[in-house]
Amino acid sequence: MAATDARGEIAEMDIAVEAGDARTYELARMRHSAAHLMAEAVQEMFPDARFGIGPAIADGFYYDFDLPRPLTPDDLAEIEQRMHANQGKAEPFTRAVVSRDEALKIFGENPYKVELIEALPEDEIITTYQQGHFLDLCRGPHVPATSEIGPFKLLSIAGAYWRGDENRPMLQRIYGTAWPTQEELDAHLQRLEEAQRRDHRRLGRELDLFSVSEEIGSGLILWHPKGAMIRYLVEQFEQKEQLARGYDLVYTPHIASEKIYQISGHLETYGENMYSPMSIDEVDYYVKPMNCPGHIMIYKSRVHSYRDLPIRLAELGTVYRYERSGTLHGMLRVRGFTQDDSHIFCTPEQVVDEVRGVLDLAIHMADVFGYQFRAYLATRPEKSIGAEDVWRRATDDRKRAMESRGLPYEIDEGGGAFYGPKIDIKWVDALGREWTGPTIQVDFNLPERFDVTYIGEDGERHRAAMIHRTLLGSMERFVGGLIEHYAGAFPVWLAPVQAKIIPITNDQIPFAREIEHKLIDAELRVEVDDSRDRMQAKIRNAQLQKIPYMLVIGKREVEAGTVAVRLRNGRDLGALPVDDVVEMIRKRDATRSLYLDEVDEHEAVASRAELAG
Repeated sequence: MAATDARGEIAEMDIAVEAGDARTYELARMRHSAAHLMAEAVQEMFPDARFGIGPAIADGFYYDFDLPRPLTPDDLAEIEQRMHANQGKAEPFTRAVVSRDEALKIFGENPYKVELIEALPEDEIITTYQQGHFLDLCRGPHVPATSEIGPFKLLSIAGAYWRGDENRPMLQRIYGTAWPTQEELDAHLQRLEEAQRRDHRRLGRELDLFSVSEEIGSGLILWHPKGAMIRYLVEQFEQKEQLARGYDLVYTPHIASEKIYQISGHLETYGENMYSPMSIDEVDYYVKPMNCPGHIMIYKSRVHSYRDLPIRLAELGTVYRYERSGTLHGMLRVRGFTQDDSHIFCTPEQVVDEVRGVLDLAIHMADVFGYQFRAYLATRPEKSIGAEDVWRRATDDRKRAMESRGLPYEIDEGGGAFYGPKIDIKWVDALGREWTGPTIQVDFNLPERFDVTYIGEDGERHRAAMIHRTLLGSMERFVGGLIEHYAGAFPVWLAPVQAKIIPITNDQIPFAREIEHKLIDAELRVEVDDSRDRMQAKIRNAQLQKIPYMLVIGKREVEAGTVAVRLRNGRDLGALPVDDVVEMIRKRDATRSLYLDEVDEHEAVASRAELAG
């Protein structure tokens, strides 16, 4: 998403030009102009409207409005119609330089613009842009005239707190998108439609995977049995992979006293994301926002020799972090989540090899779950702790590790954690969208704060290096992303129900139960639909639940000892011996295949390529 300042300007435009990214620049300029075109239409409908900001963003634009009444979908249609009419007038975007006093006089009745003007530096050049009757405080730039704005579409209405502060007024935000050609707009709208079809919140309800209860609290996920089974399978797979690579599993408490967070620096640098403390025996305790302090104390519980290192501690630890209510989003943005944290304690000389090992594991995970990925090296942020030479050494170690694996990466300036630089691996899903994946953070600061040491070959104490590592991230966000990546159609090994047995009449139920036991004995997950629904309704229900295999049993199948196999992709495999069916499902389960068969794989690959553009 493009960065914007408080005036709704495209703060990355100059950077894009310097980097030679002319298309990014032109798209941002056109979309920013489309936001002004939309604001002009809103002003025509609501002359008393007060305007917030209207920046370009990734794939579109928005504008925030303070209006006399709530907007409706019908309003969007009228606004869009007015935009088209004004676009056809070819109104020029006219720039003017004004003084601070002039700006305050022009926008004096709009408290939002006044606040922005008063926040500007004294030496700031203040400019306005006007097209038609709409005049706005804006740095620009814009296209020369409204006629040069490409095809556009208004998408949705949302609430947005002024300046993102939930204690400030709630404004109405209109989102839209604009593209150079109609073909590009149509393709984008198709991707949005597909993203809506894959929305994990809708699929979570339809497939009965999870819910959020206001009585429990916003941002806290309730895992239903089927969703919990998916999470269990993911966790079991990950734990086995970690154990095979020399990790040790640990558990730490959900709360800890303030002392440990004072030592770690969390209260100083991360306090705004922590919940208020509870007093126990006159000591303040916090629900943990991170697992790392507990892992450090496990390491420090005894003296370690260099021969013990590296020590790799892993935990599926639940943490709690404050998120504003307006930012919560299903399973993807929550307040309580279970993170697959690991901390590797090693000598400084072992850091590069350990980071390589984590990268190898991350790449393996991407392959198993069917993700492409991109790598980023996130550098020191403004709010950080530790000496510059320590940061430089940690950053160089990361570069060496990625380059030794031939892993291409981009630099994310200032994107590191407060205690160290990090490598971010972003999963790329079936729609080409990035999801937060593995993070690797080499930390030389917490070992200093906690005096984390080992005994070297010389018999002296030496400072240990510490690597923070998450692999899948939070289970909530990862499973939510999987739901959208697979569109709810989980591969056989992750499907909460792998096969649905469908007897046509009650006469076939005894045989259905025999097959059910065979599948259970083979450690497969199966259900029998013994409802009174007709066969076609049972098949349709199984398909809606995206169950991989439907095993239909009629009179002929009972007599022959077979089942008629249907796949959720619509293929009918006909009648097959029961043992062959069990072996077919077991093979897909054991190999963690992403597809039901070759036809399924071909169709999935073709669909993914088309959706990703």
